[in-house]
Amino acid sequence: MTIDGATAVVTGGASGIGAALAVGLIARGARVVVADLDPVATGEAVAALPPGTAIAVAGDTADPAVVDAQIAAAEQHFGPVDYYFANAGIAGAAGLAATDEEWAAALGVNLLAHVRAARALVSGWVARGSGHFVVTASAAGLLSQVGSATYSTTKHAAVGFAEWLALTYGDDGVRVSCVCPMGVDTPLLRPERDVDDDEALMLHTVESAGAVLSPAEVAAVVLDAVEEGTFLILPHPEVLDMYRGKGADYERWLGGMRKLQRGMRRSLRPNTPSPTPEGTVSGRE
Repeated sequence: MTIDGATAVVTGGASGIGAALAVGLIARGARVVVADLDPVATGEAVAALPPGTAIAVAGDTADPAVVDAQIAAAEQHFGPVDYYFANAGIAGAAGLAATDEEWAAALGVNLLAHVRAARALVSGWVARGSGHFVVTASAAGLLSQVGSATYSTTKHAAVGFAEWLALTYGDDGVRVSCVCPMGVDTPLLRPERDVDDDEALMLHTVESAGAVLSPAEVAAVVLDAVEEGTFLILPHPEVLDMYRGKGADYERWLGGMRKLQRGMRRSLRPNTPSPTPEGTVSGRE
């Protein structure tokens, strides 16, 4: 498969990584369904793209009917879907205070939306022997996320589902990629609203972890890797060393992450006494 001439669906396509993916896909010759929750923002994103290269489908991508509408629109305007970028994601409520409804929302967007899209597409891809499913997870899905149980847990699940798709359907011509960046300059990292202490800890930790990449930088890495058929895509290559360190000594890694958390809390509240020095993002003591 090549991107040139292909049909793609990009969820979360009105801003951030999704919008950059849409631009990059079109530059490489694809036609794109831009899907996002807000109809106004989705329409504006499509209006900014070259005429005839993209259409908008607004709605909650966690809703199976919306997924069906994305696929139907792609087939009607451009042809069968070749690439599905399950990119939409939400931070979710941060700590144990998250309600069941907030957990359901995070699971719905960050995991079940992927399951529903794969359910709608994979059997057809198997029949024709080609198709590519791209999951935007997070480094939090390989490591963890200080400050947010919902985000960490659902992104781990997203990685697990991508792995399962790849091992189950890889021999049938279905390719799968899983994108696991750290900080990216998107509204998810820098929300225009007040945040509570747990979410502030989460966002501060991500921003302190390493370079905050632009959406365009991430999209370029992703699309190059997708064309190569790569499964694990790491826009921040250092995540691989962190992941290896976690697997090599889990107890040490957990201790290092607790140390990191203490350091991040202290830097957010510098007047709070702490007996421990600041940690390192690698999760190692």
